[in-house]
Amino acid sequence: MKVYYDKDCDKNLIKNKKVSIIGFGSQGHAHAMNLKDSGVKNIVIGLKKNSSSISKAKKAGFTVLNPENAIEYGEVIMILIPDELQPDLYKKIIKQKIAKNAYLGFAHGFSIHFKFIKPRKDLNVFMVAPKGPGHLVRSEFKNKRGVPCLLAIDKSVKNDTKNIGLSYASAVGGGKTGIIETTFREECETDLFGEQVVLCGGLTSLIKSGFETLVKAGYKPEMAYFECLHEIKLIVDLIYEGGIANMRYSISNTAEYGDFTRGPRIISNKAQKEMKKILKEIQSGKFAKEWMKENKKGRKKFNKYRKLGQSHKIEAVGSRLRKMMPWIEKNKIVR
Repeated sequence: MKVYYDKDCDKNLIKNKKVSIIGFGSQGHAHAMNLKDSGVKNIVIGLKKNSSSISKAKKAGFTVLNPENAIEYGEVIMILIPDELQPDLYKKIIKQKIAKNAYLGFAHGFSIHFKFIKPRKDLNVFMVAPKGPGHLVRSEFKNKRGVPCLLAIDKSVKNDTKNIGLSYASAVGGGKTGIIETTFREECETDLFGEQVVLCGGLTSLIKSGFETLVKAGYKPEMAYFECLHEIKLIVDLIYEGGIANMRYSISNTAEYGDFTRGPRIISNKAQKEMKKILKEIQSGKFAKEWMKENKKGRKKFNKYRKLGQSHKIEAVGSRLRKMMPWIEKNKIVR
């Protein structure tokens, strides 16, 4: 595995380029702000005329252009809008407006790997993917730290795309902790798998199932919330700083014994078999096609699932309990 740091990167490469950031959401605002603070002066933000992010981008001191003009302006164009919107943007605007031999960047391999976008042959295509949500990418940078970045090159017509990618990754903060070289395929498939079975899908389902089990057994929902959701941060922080063994060292012997003997009964061989099925759905493109089809049909299932999640009892209980802990609101990453 190749890992690069700030000393391996020439930030002047990106400083001397005109950069267009398409989108100003979680990742978009973080990339733009970090680039600006790293000394990149020629940055524009590409947003639709009715975008709610226009005022935020202007308040942050950026020039905002419509997507057509932003793409024409940039020598390096970073696409930071949702995966499901990227193919139409490329087909209707980017393909016609982007300059010859320009650098087209992504923060996720989805559109390129699954061929929803097939870039023009003259374009240099790269990926810089920070391993964290945009608000963390920004907050870590402001604290003079950084979130590790993944770097992948799909196509390099000019043979300098890797150096441009390294320069960009360093300027958004990745060079402080490490820029790891990978491929669009590896980043995309592992990212989707991690989100679905562990970080998002697996974790939230485990939290809700534990909460529901305790409440149905007659325990107070407040107690269930603290045990099944609130304390997860304490455990995750211990794992984050020193791995699973560090967490087990810090908990009681009783908890550790329960970890060893009961955990595998929950995440059993049956769960791993389902994980393998999910991985195959990702690798084959089945999930990607399903998600794009869901968007074309108006997101009826997606919106239904979102509404059900927001109305779950755990959300109401949590909202009430968090008011007892004002420091949580004070230190929020997402505002």
